[in-house]
Amino acid sequence: MTPTVLNLLSILTIIGDVMIVGILGLSVYVWVSKKQDSRLFALVGDRGVLFAFIVAIMATAGSLYFSEIAHFAPCKLCWFQRIFMYPQVIVLGIALWKKERTVAVMQSLILSIIGVLFAAYHYYLQMFATTVKPCSPDDPVSCAEKVVVRYGYITIPMMALTAFLMIILFLVMVQMRDRRNAENQPAH
Repeated sequence: MTPTVLNLLSILTIIGDVMIVGILGLSVYVWVSKKQDSRLFALVGDRGVLFAFIVAIMATAGSLYFSEIAHFAPCKLCWFQRIFMYPQVIVLGIALWKKERTVAVMQSLILSIIGVLFAAYHYYLQMFATTVKPCSPDDPVSCAEKVVVRYGYITIPMMALTAFLMIILFLVMVQMRDRRNAENQPAH
């Protein structure tokens, strides 16, 4: 079952990476062309918390699968990434349930930004660092060990990095949509 799950999560990572590049490209286009609105921004902005929640659930489930079912021992940097991903399921879930997203969006953005830093650093250590010793010799699992490599670039930290970036993009689009809606409200 592990190869099937790894392939599924790798394909989801590729789809997420393509979405990130596409959304960023569209954002630049909208900004350069000075268009006031985009259907994609409207669609994602209205459902961004839901999309971010789905990404957080998938990332959390994937992480738990790796450690509890596939028995991949997490390193210290993996634990830090989990610390910043797992609470988002609760924060975003409550935001959806209560239909109150202002505070949740800010909390999730902060968690995701910090998570991006850990995931990017971890990915750098795995893929590019040759002289840096990322973990102490007493650690049972090396942060530089590549337990998974798919399609030449997808590792577990890349999966986490993609998830954090997707959550950030979805929530920024929520904020942009909310700000635009607030600007278009008639003054009382």
